[in-house]
Amino acid sequence: MEEINKHNWRTKLHEIIYEADTPAGKLFDVILLIAILVSIILVMLESISSFDIKYHDFLNVSEWVITILFTIEYILRVVTVKKPLKYITSFYGIIDLLSTIPKYLSLIFLSGHHLVALRALRLLRVFRILKLARYLGASNNLVLALRASRAKISVFLFAVVILSIILGTIMYIVEGEENGFTNIPKSVYWCIVTLTTVGYGDIAPQTPLGQFIASIVMILGYGIIAVPTGIVSAEYAKASGDSDNLSDKKFEQLETVALNTQCCVNCLAEKHQDDAEFCHKCGCKLHHD
Repeated sequence: MEEINKHNWRTKLHEIIYEADTPAGKLFDVILLIAILVSIILVMLESISSFDIKYHDFLNVSEWVITILFTIEYILRVVTVKKPLKYITSFYGIIDLLSTIPKYLSLIFLSGHHLVALRALRLLRVFRILKLARYLGASNNLVLALRASRAKISVFLFAVVILSIILGTIMYIVEGEENGFTNIPKSVYWCIVTLTTVGYGDIAPQTPLGQFIASIVMILGYGIIAVPTGIVSAEYAKASGDSDNLSDKKFEQLETVALNTQCCVNCLAEKHQDDAEFCHKCGCKLHHD
């Protein structure tokens, strides 16, 4: 009986910590998100010297409270899976560990607290609540569009680099060192900044001819920005059109593949269908409410 209760206790905790289908699981993820954001804010405030001097004790105590909470969470994640080593050596397991130990390391190494910024990577967990699986079709179309247009974009970027080198060299000859164009690399830098319409203003042509060339470069910049956008947009429209041309039968099949956030207690595999009773990876039985 004690073994059954222990199993039920671990199973319940696993559903709350690793899954987001239940109200408790969603609440856990929301609380986790808030704690992460608070910890990041504390780190940023600590980097402000005047604020840190005034509220150092408050920041230190708050950070210790959050660190202890994350330590408890990490321990619970380890004890609620059948293969703890698999979780510990996984991507999220490593991130969880790295986001927990910085405060402890700060007791030994003065710069250890900077590792707290790694907690931002834990925000990836919260995307399970949003059930992003329903948007995979659109994201796949974008990936296909970028992949299909990479050759055209590569040629375009190569042409832009060549144009920048030529125009930068011309500006070096026209303006000279006395106007800030001290060498060809710096002149090419100016051309890239101008061509991309960034315009830092740290270098500017002074001669009428140089200003005329700069005007041409600025006008070219607007056209150049539109080219890669048009290439990707055309490929994306093509990929979207191919998706829209799927047969009604296949489309209905795609709609029925609904995924949930259940996580296998044995191998930590996710992306199971809503009606799945067993893990699609290891065959272990999934726990349903």
